[in-house]
Amino acid sequence: MSDKSTIDTYDARAQDYAELVDDVKMDGLDAFIAAMPKGAHILDLGCGPGNGAVHMAAAGHTVAAFDASTEMVALANRHPGVNAHQATFDEIEGEALYDGIWASFSLLHAPKADMPRHLAALHRAAKPGARLHLSVKVGEGEQTDTIGRFYSYYTQAELDGLIEEAGFRVAGHLTGAEEGLSGDMAEWVAVEAYA
Repeated sequence: MSDKSTIDTYDARAQDYAELVDDVKMDGLDAFIAAMPKGAHILDLGCGPGNGAVHMAAAGHTVAAFDASTEMVALANRHPGVNAHQATFDEIEGEALYDGIWASFSLLHAPKADMPRHLAALHRAAKPGARLHLSVKVGEGEQTDTIGRFYSYYTQAELDGLIEEAGFRVAGHLTGAEEGLSGDMAEWVAVEAYA
């Protein structure tokens, strides 16, 4: 997340969001975890209430969980094995640190103009061959939703191009549609890629 309104919305609605995603199957998570080497180091970028990080940790992996929302970090840290920290996308740093990067519906809150540098930072932070899971809502342009969250929307081809330009190799896609925190139905795409 990059703007105050989006962060404030997640702070105010953290428990509502946690309850919403608790009942949602995280598409691709089991396959992502299964693809990790034993004792992998994983970046959970925009970890929210920690519902993905807790499964990664339970599988024996070390998870660096980050979120810009103070309340989301607090919820994530309630899970056993999760050590979440408050950070923004601009604080992605390091080289060849992670075996996997899980960016589930997080980078869609960054302005489109910032996406190339965020992806470049993720590629630097990924070990050679690391797996990336990145999911966004499908569409075009940028807008703020009815509850104050900023979104950047992408077509599958547009997202593939950005991911490949950052140095990743696209390996597959998952698609679907779900009702979000705002109550609106939205189509989404998840890209599976390798560094």
